[in-house]
Amino acid sequence: MYGKTICIIVFFVFLIASYSIYMGTVDPTPYFSQLPRGISSSSSPCNSTTGQPLRVFMYDLPRKFNIAMMDPRSSDVEPITAENLPPWSQTSGVQRQHSVEYWLMASLLHGGDEAVRVFDPESADAFYVPFFSSLSFNTHGKNMTDPDTEFDRLLQVELMEYLYNSKYWQRSGGRDHVIPMTHPNAFRFLRQQLNASILIVVDFGRYPRDMARLAKDVVSPYVHVVESFREDGVVDDSTPDPYDSRSILLYFRGNTVRKADGKIRRHLEKLLAGNSDVHYEKSVATTQNIKLSTEGMRSSKFCLHPAGDTPSSCRLFDAIVSHCIPVIISDKIELPFEDEIDYSEFSVFYSVKEALEPGFILDNLRQFPKEKWLQMWENLKNISHHFEFQYPSKREDAVNMLWRQVKHKIPNVKLSVHRNRRLKVPDWWL
Repeated sequence: MYGKTICIIVFFVFLIASYSIYMGTVDPTPYFSQLPRGISSSSSPCNSTTGQPLRVFMYDLPRKFNIAMMDPRSSDVEPITAENLPPWSQTSGVQRQHSVEYWLMASLLHGGDEAVRVFDPESADAFYVPFFSSLSFNTHGKNMTDPDTEFDRLLQVELMEYLYNSKYWQRSGGRDHVIPMTHPNAFRFLRQQLNASILIVVDFGRYPRDMARLAKDVVSPYVHVVESFREDGVVDDSTPDPYDSRSILLYFRGNTVRKADGKIRRHLEKLLAGNSDVHYEKSVATTQNIKLSTEGMRSSKFCLHPAGDTPSSCRLFDAIVSHCIPVIISDKIELPFEDEIDYSEFSVFYSVKEALEPGFILDNLRQFPKEKWLQMWENLKNISHHFEFQYPSKREDAVNMLWRQVKHKIPNVKLSVHRNRRLKVPDWWL
């Protein structure tokens, strides 16, 4: 009996020793955790779920597509770099509001927080097409019927031929290509050929739904044309009360003859006339008038933002950097960075129907609590840096915010590209 007991003990000792050796040499985690956990960050096709910047390949287009419109003497002999990039003219007036295309290009040349330029297209998350389509519209012809617009059309034709021959455009159908089109008439001849790409637009006023939509595109701010109010809110004993020091209740200065939803401006002009605390003036964007708008917005509690030819206009962002509470009247407006910024914390919204009711807006604004205005004014100052376009770009400015928005679109782009590679019947559920 003792012998049998000893044999059992020896057996268990042997079993335990064997198991210990096995556990020391084999990872006991489940089998499926040993399968590949995904491509490493150094070779991943998209880092959009990590803290890594977006990797962007920028096409090296001839300068006629971009900076030659700013400087006709520019030569294609040398590549465009951060050192030879011409500065954007400070006297460009209304053209500046559509210059997003320039600032995005500049940020890739210099490098930024949210996006970095890569020279190997195989490692890119997205592809930037540096065609200054808005500047091309503003440069080549004064209106849609001007014969000079033919040059704009030929640029678009040549660009599309270039892209169609790119294996990277062909690989994704252009879905991972980023194309700025902030002027309502930018790329107007061939824009339907870009309906799969990530478009940078200021609103969707002149785009059909099958071409531009929030799910795939990025809403950009206009580039403000008034000077930013840097000294506002520097508090000491001599600082006047910010509410009382702004003597104008409601301010508007701009063109009152507009198309589409912008026709409301003429109605508002009549409704708001004759009120001493309202400044409503018809004006065009000249250097002198921009200076007057700068002074007027800084002297006003509220700045009126009705629709222009499209649902948005530059005036909203002029108001923001002037720390003048925006009063937004537009039923179809889309706003930049709205997944990160709550505009109701520093803006007042009215529907078109409310705005056209006699006395409605002024009665509301005249009864607006001072404490609430001061809180909105503080909120406005805290977010205004998100609407600054500058070179080099700075952390959390408009350029970096835009690249972050592009980065958010990339996972859906990858999903669409991968599905289309294996589907025999695309979008079979429709």
